[in-house]
Amino acid sequence: MAARPTSETLTLGGTPVLALAAAGPPIAGERDATDVIGDAFSVGAKLVAIPLARLTPEFLDLKTRVAGLILQKFVNYGLRVAIVGSIAAELIGSSALTDFVRESNRGKTVWFVADLADLEARLVSA
Repeated sequence: MAARPTSETLTLGGTPVLALAAAGPPIAGERDATDVIGDAFSVGAKLVAIPLARLTPEFLDLKTRVAGLILQKFVNYGLRVAIVGSIAAELIGSSALTDFVRESNRGKTVWFVADLADLEARLVSA
């Protein structure tokens, strides 16, 4: 049986995107982010779409600072990031996370989107 791909390169809204598959190694820290950044550069991506399934639960727990460390690594390398998937349940229990997502979505570097269609719509309108 062939191995499932852990990513694919897409063009969404005119932007080259490295879309990570939901199945694949977890992105738990800066080292994992650096590996993904290398993959993005190797295919010429300007944005990385990361499914929630690839992130550890600590990512959405802002007290752990995992989200900040991972996202800052992408920003430092000039890559935009979209976290793809529903976090509605997590938002209910955390005003800090709600504020973080709202502020991220106002900018142009880090977005939280429901799916790739939502990401494409944002890229087209940006």
